[in-house]
Amino acid sequence: MKILFASDSFKGSLSSEQTIGLLTKAAFEVFGECERIGVPVADGGEGTVDAVVKAENGEFISCTVQGPLMQEVEARYGIFDGDRAIIEMSAASGLTLVPERRKNPMNTTTFGTGELILDAINRGYRNLTIAIGGSATNDGGMGCLRALGVRFLDKAGHELKGFGRDLVNVRDIDISAMDPRVKECDIMVMCDVNNPLCGKDGATWTFGAQKGATPEIQEQLEKGMCNYRDVIKRCFGVDCDTIKGAGAAGGLGAALSVFLRGNMKPGIEAVLDLINFDERLKGVDFVVTGEGRTDWQSCFGKVMQGVGLRAKAKGIPVFGLCGSLGKDALDICDYGIASLITTVNSPMAIEDAMGNAEALYYEGAIRLFRFIKAGIEIGRKTST
Repeated sequence: MKILFASDSFKGSLSSEQTIGLLTKAAFEVFGECERIGVPVADGGEGTVDAVVKAENGEFISCTVQGPLMQEVEARYGIFDGDRAIIEMSAASGLTLVPERRKNPMNTTTFGTGELILDAINRGYRNLTIAIGGSATNDGGMGCLRALGVRFLDKAGHELKGFGRDLVNVRDIDISAMDPRVKECDIMVMCDVNNPLCGKDGATWTFGAQKGATPEIQEQLEKGMCNYRDVIKRCFGVDCDTIKGAGAAGGLGAALSVFLRGNMKPGIEAVLDLINFDERLKGVDFVVTGEGRTDWQSCFGKVMQGVGLRAKAKGIPVFGLCGSLGKDALDICDYGIASLITTVNSPMAIEDAMGNAEALYYEGAIRLFRFIKAGIEIGRKTST
């Protein structure tokens, strides 16, 4: 028998890699000697670089870049397969890098993300994957592009620095000094939203508040973003509101798509492709996946959905071991998940569940494997 473990992390308690270790131990206890393989996975958000690097035996590169407030931060990205690099924009321009009292997307920039891209290019990497979740920014990606040599000019021809507050003053965009090596790059953008750049469903009105923008600030940013969109259309003939995902990460999606020719792809699909997940499914009898909480949102680009659909296409059953179940959790069963079991074994506070996550997960894995073993034995009896 061959079992594949591919679970998301349980945010704040268990990493994807930890679940593999616990599942491996529990499977041996229930099934004895069997082939057990595990692969860390993520959906393009926090932990994506870690998952890909570990799955592909890659390495981490660390460098000092400018954070969202132009403060120095230590960020890292991953390299693997000789010529590939994977970058999380949140490592350089993420919301967690901004103190609560200073959250205001008028004053943040993606400059550090551009520095990470530039560092990878300087080291010879041309196949780049960029995950753009968790941003603190609403600068239209101007900061990122500035780090790569693009100049954003006001009506007097002066260069703007690329903060959210600069959007309204953009009158021209000069790409003549953009690093020419960018054209050599094949860039994939992990993006799980389809928001346009502007409008009620755009970057500012959809995501601005969670980055610290008041309604008054959002109005100013939206005015600036519309101006930015119009300048791009006038200068390059591209309407960013027609690009799905242009509004992701405060407009970074638009910048990567228009100027760096990045291809947008759902995060979980990109991760599964990067780690050659379909190849890992060969010869597998069943898969165990999971996440901290399963509910209706799990069916929209999350790990369990991605794993379930890939395995379903090959006729392989998948079982979910999850921290808890929420509204419409069973909807995930339409995506290749055979059944769900929770790690919690009695009513308990979330703090207790997270504090005892390792023991609860292991016990839940034992229960799950005992059910599967019983099903295998029933199947043998009915087939004779």
